[in-house]
Amino acid sequence: MTVHPIRLLPDPVLRQRAKRVPEIDASIHRLIGDMIESMYEARGVGLAAPQIGVSLRVIVLGMPEEEPFALINPEIVKRSGQRTVDEGCLSLPGYRGELTRSTLVVAKGLTPAGKQVRIRAKENLLAQALEHEIDHINGTLYIDHLPSLDVLRKMEPEEEGGEPAGEPEPATSAE
Repeated sequence: MTVHPIRLLPDPVLRQRAKRVPEIDASIHRLIGDMIESMYEARGVGLAAPQIGVSLRVIVLGMPEEEPFALINPEIVKRSGQRTVDEGCLSLPGYRGELTRSTLVVAKGLTPAGKQVRIRAKENLLAQALEHEIDHINGTLYIDHLPSLDVLRKMEPEEEGGEPAGEPEPATSAE
């Protein structure tokens, strides 16, 4: 497996809607392995294929203390509620912002084995990461959900390293 550099804004691949994966073959399995390695090397909890320059609808998620997993051609089929979360992105290192994400997220997609799955996440890091990574494959970044770029906060070096890093904190807390 290969660790790939994370693409940073303003790389145009981050703003493109990624293409559906027509067939899960050896190249997709290699891509998933590379993405997981790249995500961990960058200290993230999620990564979308466009973030390593591949415009395909593939995401990987690695929640703390859980096995990482991949979703191919994922989409959100249901979301409800609202909560304020603190979020960052590997493609925009050094900054975080508070934004609104859903309380409940239901996503569907294919496993690397080609099996259709549904994932239900409520009020946790997984719900936030599903929205964040699926946004990526649609060409949307978390900063697009902010009222203004003026609300971005510069992070201290020890805070850096990941997409929605750690459990989201209430908007009133300081990181």
